Amino acid sequence: MRITLPMGRAVLFLCIFALALLVLIPMRLGLDWLGMDDRGVAAREAQGSVWNGRLVEAQFGDAAVGDVDAGLGFFPLLVGRARVAMARSGMDADQFGGFRGAMSVSGSEFGLDDMHASLPVADLFAPLPVSALELEDVTVHFDNGLCDTAEGLVRARLGGNLAGISLPEFVMGNAQCDEGALLLPLISQSGMEQLEIRIGATGAYTAEFRTMAVDDAMRERLALAGFAPGPNGYALAVQGEF
Repeated sequence: MRITLPMGRAVLFLCIFALALLVLIPMRLGLDWLGMDDRGVAAREAQGSVWNGRLVEAQFGDAAVGDVDAGLGFFPLLVGRARVAMARSGMDADQFGGFRGAMSVSGSEFGLDDMHASLPVADLFAPLPVSALELEDVTVHFDNGLCDTAEGLVRARLGGNLAGISLPEFVMGNAQCDEGALLLPLISQSGMEQLEIRIGATGAYTAEFRTMAVDDAMRERLALAGFAPGPNGYALAVQGEF
């Protein structure tokens, strides 16, 4: 016996079926679809659906983030923007510090929105004496490969000692765009130490740490540590990619 559904019920059935498929999209498939792996976001495992999932042992470039809850927002999709909100909680929040904010993709535009995070970068920036980058309400957008918007406070935690020279606890400053790149011009309270980090849309970066030398003994120690004299003190630079 053939069963024929009325047209209205058939359309309803198809809509429910399509909705079920959308609800069940795995987080891993959703991240691949959004190209998050090309943006430096990786995880050992992606659990749950793209709407309400979890990234296990997540990384942003080479910086470990830990386990974070993640979910794709529905309403931004209505205006053509894919926005994945993320937050770290529980034991990982105690170990790595707080982490919350969002990543968004819209056509040629990619960015971070309202990020509060502490990222361990000692290995990334070695031999510079920088242990962590702390972001407070940082928003950064790249459009067609160029920095379009940048704002928010950035603090870099220093290692505390460099070639026997005592360093301040941190340098800080506000994110900004400069010649198409994200620029983080960070300075200590005394003004004697400066860290300038420049990051491109692909994740390529340069970081230069500068400090003033007050006597010959300090100049000698800085030179032995690889620092070179310049117009703004002694400087050491590294480059790489997130």
